[in-house]
Amino acid sequence: MANSLLTIDMITRKSLAILENNLVLSRNINRQYDDSFAVEGAKIGSSLRIRLPDRVLVTDGAALQTQDDNEQYTTLTVSTQKHVGINFTSAELSMQLDDFADRVLKPRISQLASSIDADVANVFASVGNSVGTPGTTPATALVMLQAQQKMNEAAAPMSPRYLTVNPAANAALVNGLSGFFNPSDSISRQFKSGMMGENVLGYEEVNMSQSIKSFTVGSRTATGGTTSAAVTTEGATTISITGAGASGTVKAGDVFTVAGCFAVNPQTRESTGSLFQFVALADVTLDGSGAGTITVAPMYSAAHPLATITTLPVNGNTVTFLGAASTTYPQNIAYHKDAFTLATADLILPQGVDMASRANHNGISMRIVRQYDINNDRMPCRVDVLYGYAAIRPQLACRVWG
Repeated sequence: MANSLLTIDMITRKSLAILENNLVLSRNINRQYDDSFAVEGAKIGSSLRIRLPDRVLVTDGAALQTQDDNEQYTTLTVSTQKHVGINFTSAELSMQLDDFADRVLKPRISQLASSIDADVANVFASVGNSVGTPGTTPATALVMLQAQQKMNEAAAPMSPRYLTVNPAANAALVNGLSGFFNPSDSISRQFKSGMMGENVLGYEEVNMSQSIKSFTVGSRTATGGTTSAAVTTEGATTISITGAGASGTVKAGDVFTVAGCFAVNPQTRESTGSLFQFVALADVTLDGSGAGTITVAPMYSAAHPLATITTLPVNGNTVTFLGAASTTYPQNIAYHKDAFTLATADLILPQGVDMASRANHNGISMRIVRQYDINNDRMPCRVDVLYGYAAIRPQLACRVWG
């Protein structure tokens, strides 16, 4: 009996399963699939509008006090298209699907997954919440619990939460927690796999990824800076500083505090007792006096429905940056699923080619196209994913500095 050939749909579905299985950070975040592109196909730059939760003030007494709608939206642009090229012959199409996947698909699709994960790991630069000691690899239960504390104070839902760390932090944490009283099955899994595993200290999963980013902070001085103007408008997005190092730089992703500006719980609007950790959202080069204006997320005082800090920054308050100037630190990250999103869209299916197929599963869309190259007598094939990613609720995450 003649072998039945693998079809392009079978190959696409298998490729998508391999991609999903090889994602780490991207596997555990909010994944949005937009089927509005299912007929014509999406193009680079297509946008998705994502709604954020409404927040209001709770008022006292019997008299009704109506409030304006504070519902927030963010726009995510699907602007990244990544692909890998695969050549396979008609003879290989006669193989068993699993054999074909092991020999042809897995070596390439796993690299595509790592590339997507590495992109998504850049969301750390939108997160201000930080724990750990810059320059010290996290190795204790305390730092994991401190990250939980930050998320609790930001009113993040208790589940599902995840922690993704680099190989150095994974090794240190597994070793550091080996003497703790843990269920025997958890200890067994950690001993056999060298990984923290599932259901550890309130995290649904603690996993390792080589895609975790290292961040080089700006050349600004860590201490010595002060605010140079008061912030007077609710929702303001800039803080002016001075004295932070002549001609120094503040890099997008730099974390700093301002004396007197404490974080508030978004539900109760009461101070958490910890200084709010601002994050710079754009690069800034300071002048000869170490002065410049830093772009941050919108700031709201405790009296506002969207409260983030107890009071808006005033003039002359001490500014303290996290990390020594121009030093590189790994950015492990703890997060609730809804802190970040990865959105994919259907790419157009071209006509008049040898093979073309598209599939989506669990919020990820993939396309495979094969065509005959008459000039070189080859059958080139490409596997594409079109996606965008963003930190849509960065307050639900926490950086664990290494």
